[in-house]
Amino acid sequence: MSDLNSQLNGKKIAILATNGFEQSELLSPRSALLEAGALVEVVSLERGDITGWNENQWGERVTVDRVVSEADSTEYDALLLPGGLFNPDTLRQDSDAKAFVDGFFSAGKNKPIAAICHGPWLLAEINKLRDRKVTSYPSIKTDLINAGANWVDQEVCVDEGIVTSRSPADLEALNRKFIEEIKEGVHRHH
Repeated sequence: MSDLNSQLNGKKIAILATNGFEQSELLSPRSALLEAGALVEVVSLERGDITGWNENQWGERVTVDRVVSEADSTEYDALLLPGGLFNPDTLRQDSDAKAFVDGFFSAGKNKPIAAICHGPWLLAEINKLRDRKVTSYPSIKTDLINAGANWVDQEVCVDEGIVTSRSPADLEALNRKFIEEIKEGVHRHH
């Protein structure tokens, strides 16, 4: 096994998603994380399968490993928030989902979190973007600025363990940076 394939051995990553997640924004990072040796679990609002959104139609189904109301953020080393329009809008209205994400920020320490496209909406909802440099899909730029973020237009942005990207076109850069952040571990928030 090459060094690249074992860089995340022993690391457990949660992907929080529900129906309407942008298909490539879940599948591409999940593949990269698995290739790097991580254990990856899909966490969602209910058991069974969730269905992705692929450009302009419903896409692939993905099996849910854990229900968010029963998930514990302390069991995970990092979190991925895929975008899509329906997925983050549903999750940001769910108290269990918000509490789960909030658990990745504890006692001034941040576990690595990657959020792509509309994914950062959830971080804005729980007030975790104040004074942070982030990017996102352009249509939520104003929402993130209103949440106190310093919004930039670049393929990938990293601020104290929070990795953000704009769209599926940026997935390669997001995957690479997210894996780097997971290897670095917990970040202190100033």
